[in-house]
Amino acid sequence: MRVYSADGVRIIEVKDLKVEPKYFQAQKEGRKNFDIRKNDRDYKVGEILILREYDSETGKYSGRRIFCLITYITDFEQKPGYVVLGTKRI
Repeated sequence: MRVYSADGVRIIEVKDLKVEPKYFQAQKEGRKNFDIRKNDRDYKVGEILILREYDSETGKYSGRRIFCLITYITDFEQKPGYVVLGTKRI
């Protein structure tokens, strides 16, 4: 999905991601403002993430979701191919 920014020129990608309940809750409460991910989706600052609560034990989504903006990206001291995404809830 693509969303046009307010200036009508820049395109921001929206990425839909699964998140385990304990990490989802920490993000929801504002205690977690980052996400560590394999960079298989070519993440970029300015993109919007839709974090969907997903329980891997049951294989089901809860229906809860959070929208976050990627504000910063680093691969410092990560496993090869992984990045830390700085996020801000929107």
